[in-house]
Amino acid sequence: MKKEAAGMKQAEKLKILIVSSEASPFIKSGGLGDVAGSLPKALKELGADVRVVIPKYRKIKNEHYINIEYLGSFDVKLGWRKQKAGVLFKNEGVPVYFIENDYYFGRDGLYGYDDDNERFAFFSKAVVDMLPFVDFIPDVIHCNDWQTGPVPMILRETYKKIAYLKNIKTLYTIHNLQYQGNFDPSSLEMFEVPGYLYDNGTVEFYGRMSYMKAGIEFSDVVSTVSETYANEIQTPEYGYGFDGIMRSVGGKLRGIINGIDYEENDPASDKRIFVNFDADSIEKKKENKKMLQKSLGLEERDVPLLCMITRLANQKGMDILAGAMESLMERDIQFVILGTGEREYEDMFRYYEDRWRGRVCSCILFDDVLAQRIYASGDLFLMPSRFEPCGLGQMFSLRYGTVPIVRKTGGLADTVVHFNPETGEGNGFLFETYDSGGILWAVNEALNVYENRDSWNRLVKNCMETKLSWRDSAKKYIELYEEMLNK
Repeated sequence: MKKEAAGMKQAEKLKILIVSSEASPFIKSGGLGDVAGSLPKALKELGADVRVVIPKYRKIKNEHYINIEYLGSFDVKLGWRKQKAGVLFKNEGVPVYFIENDYYFGRDGLYGYDDDNERFAFFSKAVVDMLPFVDFIPDVIHCNDWQTGPVPMILRETYKKIAYLKNIKTLYTIHNLQYQGNFDPSSLEMFEVPGYLYDNGTVEFYGRMSYMKAGIEFSDVVSTVSETYANEIQTPEYGYGFDGIMRSVGGKLRGIINGIDYEENDPASDKRIFVNFDADSIEKKKENKKMLQKSLGLEERDVPLLCMITRLANQKGMDILAGAMESLMERDIQFVILGTGEREYEDMFRYYEDRWRGRVCSCILFDDVLAQRIYASGDLFLMPSRFEPCGLGQMFSLRYGTVPIVRKTGGLADTVVHFNPETGEGNGFLFETYDSGGILWAVNEALNVYENRDSWNRLVKNCMETKLSWRDSAKKYIELYEEMLNK
């Protein structure tokens, strides 16, 4: 208790600005939005003065603008042109700033536009220009993914002589190294920094200007979202061309696993699921399974229910799953998948549903409530990812007592421990080889345990007692912020 109290007292001195291109509950397209929504809450609970800044997208629902304050606007210079940045402020819970510019952010989507380089150059510059405007000078600016990579560069190159900005430390977090923000070299002109930064290779990456490389090279510390992934991205297999760069900055590279919100995702009180339960009443999971089977048109009988909630893409193991489905469905199991993605995989799962009607349900959509009901109802949760920087699905499944079957990579390797029936230790099943045989081996291991109800109940209880809350991760971030400031 004394150690935690000291940590909270220490955190109270910290002023942190989380910079992200998305944040829940306002707007999200994936795991980054979850992290940028949950981590600040945990940091605030530890006593930090933490604030968030995101773009004001058109898709943000009007309900989020209740009790919002318009602070004013200023010009942002992008090379030869200027654009107006408005700043709105919502001071409820964790304070949030919204950078407003309808030309850049008044669109149907978040990313994927031809001028994404200009859109997020504007956002990055507006974030730094906003600081004196809103009278908040943080100790640490915590940037996330390629969209905010230019922020450390702008601070170091453009504002290094301004007294109230030059001492700000920057942390740059990589959520997925595959998405790098590589653009035409002329993009550098928008930042009004020396051209030699491209010529000498500082921000150049295979003939492109890389926003991610700018974040890596100019930040004080680089982090990623699991310890295993921090090691993996230093190898050619997982580095996507950045492995040499990651090895060169290895001394400032850290891995901190993400967490989930344990209050919002509590099977004992979650209003989204059919029947509430906890680790001492796991038999009620069967009631959830029966009601999910009925709602999805599956045969209503007690067989192992294997579930997936995922993006339908090769990164998530769809290619090796395709080769395993025939053998999987020879077993007396049911299979439910929820998600969208590449057309070939959407069509593939529609075909599987038609072929094994009553045993397979393919929900080619995304629905938060249905996702939660699947987590609460399933017996097994499959994540056969080619790579997985952190992964949140396995954390949700553990919380709801649905046993994860995962490939041993990234955050999956850091959160799932292979179950040993003899000792009763472990919380899931792992396989190493990235092939269909690996999936089938791990599923067979799980089904063997499922046949022994005592071992299975022990395993389910282990899952539900696994602690992966944001509070634990936030403490590690507090320690990292303090380390940066004390250097």
